[in-house]
Amino acid sequence: MLTVHHLNLSRSQRVLWALEELELPYQIVRYQREPTMLAPEALKKVHPLGKSPVLEDDGLILAESGAILEYLQETHDPGQTLKPLNPQERIQYRFWLHYAEGSLMPFLVMKLVFGRLGKPPVPIGLRTVGKLLSQGVQKGYLNKQLATHAAFIESHLAQNTWFAGEQLSMADIQMSYPAMALLARGEKGTMPNLTAWTKRVENRPAWQRAIQQGGPLDFPGS
Repeated sequence: MLTVHHLNLSRSQRVLWALEELELPYQIVRYQREPTMLAPEALKKVHPLGKSPVLEDDGLILAESGAILEYLQETHDPGQTLKPLNPQERIQYRFWLHYAEGSLMPFLVMKLVFGRLGKPPVPIGLRTVGKLLSQGVQKGYLNKQLATHAAFIESHLAQNTWFAGEQLSMADIQMSYPAMALLARGEKGTMPNLTAWTKRVENRPAWQRAIQQGGPLDFPGS
């Protein structure tokens, strides 16, 4: 039996979606974030990094969303329903699998961290300075970087139904968390293609089942 160590409001939602798309039986071990929004210490008993998601499969313990999704596709998707067959689409598939965490997610995490500099648990005497620093970094750097990524994604989705082409793939599942976080933090109406892609995702029965299993998906700081 596959086991997912699932943290609420986290990227582990992607693993649940993949499992539902593949119609694989699984069980969930649930964890709740601390008031600081950090993962609980209990996760370190599962994997030394203490992060989620973690997948267990017949003695294997595997962390990192991208690695888990590739493992599931390679070992539990014999019909290759979640990996394109076309060579050009496979290039796109590989790119978006890596882009999600390698290029886009770091800026979203930085936006979240800087957005909290003027709030608890930052000491009250430092919050004014923290807020000014946050505003400066976001205006001068982060917002411009995220606008570049938003335009890049919009341009790609203007020509493709899904991230790897015309077929849903693990690339879409990997992109789901950062793409939806980007949309949640952006100005409504400025990303119509990403909005349309999100609606296609949310209309999938497997996505809906994953939300029922893992809980609502929200983005702190959005």
